[in-house]
Amino acid sequence: MSYDVIVIGVGGMGSAAAYHLAARGQRVLGLEKFTPAHDKGSSHGGSRIVRQSYFEDPAYVPLLLRAYELWDNLAAESGRDVYRITGGLFVGPPDCLTVAGSLRASQEWDLPHEVLDAAEIRSRFPNFTPQRGDIALYEAKAGFARPEMTVQAHIDLAERAGATLSFGEEVLEWGETAGGVTVRTARDTYTAGQLVICPGAWAPQLLAEFGIPITIERQVLYWLDPIGGTAPFVDHPIFIDENAHGMQIYGFPAIDGPRGGVKVAFFRKGVVCTPETIDRTVHEPEIREMRDRVAELLPALDGPCLHSATCMYSTTPDEHFVIARHPDSANVTVACGFSGHGFKFVPVVGEILADLATAGSTTHPIALFDPRRLVTT
Repeated sequence: MSYDVIVIGVGGMGSAAAYHLAARGQRVLGLEKFTPAHDKGSSHGGSRIVRQSYFEDPAYVPLLLRAYELWDNLAAESGRDVYRITGGLFVGPPDCLTVAGSLRASQEWDLPHEVLDAAEIRSRFPNFTPQRGDIALYEAKAGFARPEMTVQAHIDLAERAGATLSFGEEVLEWGETAGGVTVRTARDTYTAGQLVICPGAWAPQLLAEFGIPITIERQVLYWLDPIGGTAPFVDHPIFIDENAHGMQIYGFPAIDGPRGGVKVAFFRKGVVCTPETIDRTVHEPEIREMRDRVAELLPALDGPCLHSATCMYSTTPDEHFVIARHPDSANVTVACGFSGHGFKFVPVVGEILADLATAGSTTHPIALFDPRRLVTT
């Protein structure tokens, strides 16, 4: 059978693309190397931050406004609690990226926000002990998304709309034909008019011929047991804290019950790896380093590590995404380089990929994500 669109990779972005394409009446085949909503790549770990006051670049804000609408739609259509608003606290010295960048985006796009000094942070949020001179931007609309639940929701909705999704089927190669594309797996060879590639940490292998420089890094997630229990962390904002050395950490409320702990992690403090060489063991010195760092801001979190896990970031040199039709092909669309700050965009990226595959363009502002900015000749 020939399809309208084949989607390679049915993780966060790929599952959303499959859903949006199928909802538009496209005959969709999704191919995924692993099981649905797996924990081998980047779309796992129980929670991901969602926020609009975007310190990375204000150019992302229009996409975030649309993403929030689509998060609401996904929750309603799937009947799942795929995301939740908790408020968000972005803490650090006034001139640091976390604070100054968040403030810049909020002011440029007139986003509701508050600026708190250190005393106000301690008064409003008594779990926090900011450094003298630190301030915070508070965003009431920040919160968290559930990655595994989100992927499964998109998978279920895509299949309900008629998509064929095949799991445990690794793509061996793909190529273009006069009328479209072919994709070969160990199981079969498929044809389609369009191809959407959402490779995650496997981008260097699947997109080698594109010349897009992407680095894969091992990252570690930690769930700490608060001293005195999780109760003070249940009604709690998500947070990002940057210290005087520019090292960022982030964390969440206690969202998985009394024994689930509080999830925290370093932001962009990874070790270069590949999907084949990643060390999945979290070592005791890593846990000690995380506990020491987070205790500076949240002393009650200096408790035992209940659980830890690894994931992979796939990052471009400028840390912006790649979302585009392939410059030399009208039949291939690529979406990669999201790790570190991409999951909150999953619903709108799915919509964008459906636009590109069916119409060749999108009304969403994606010029920042053109891969030609990264390719040297």
